[in-house]
Amino acid sequence: MNKTSFIAAPLLLLAEAIGAAPGEASSRLVESPLSTANLVETALGLVAVLAVMLGLAWLVKRYVQVPGIGKGQVQILGGVSLGTREKAVLLSVEGRRLLVGVAPGRVQTLLVLDETQTAQSAFAGHLQAATDGVQPEAPGEQA
Repeated sequence: MNKTSFIAAPLLLLAEAIGAAPGEASSRLVESPLSTANLVETALGLVAVLAVMLGLAWLVKRYVQVPGIGKGQVQILGGVSLGTREKAVLLSVEGRRLLVGVAPGRVQTLLVLDETQTAQSAFAGHLQAATDGVQPEAPGEQA
């Protein structure tokens, strides 16, 4: 037995077992695979698969909480760009606030603040006085 018949015999048996008759294959080849109906069916199938994938991605993003993201000891509170490649970033690390400068190849601590030592703004003082029903003092007045 040569290699061709050794490979072809199982394939013919498989085709017969599946039920593919030789006449069916020739009749299906008459229909063009590039017909409008086939292209529309393929495009709609592709759109449906993409819609399902996007929907699942949205659901995962919305409802699945990945452990370790946003719950660590280091949190980025904010940042501002200082130039094309420089940035100032405010971090919270174990109850302290750090202002760091970030540049290519370099990170430098600019300021360290404790969370308890944050200064109360004038607006916060006025708001607290208003909610307590007390008239706030003007900056130059003394009681």
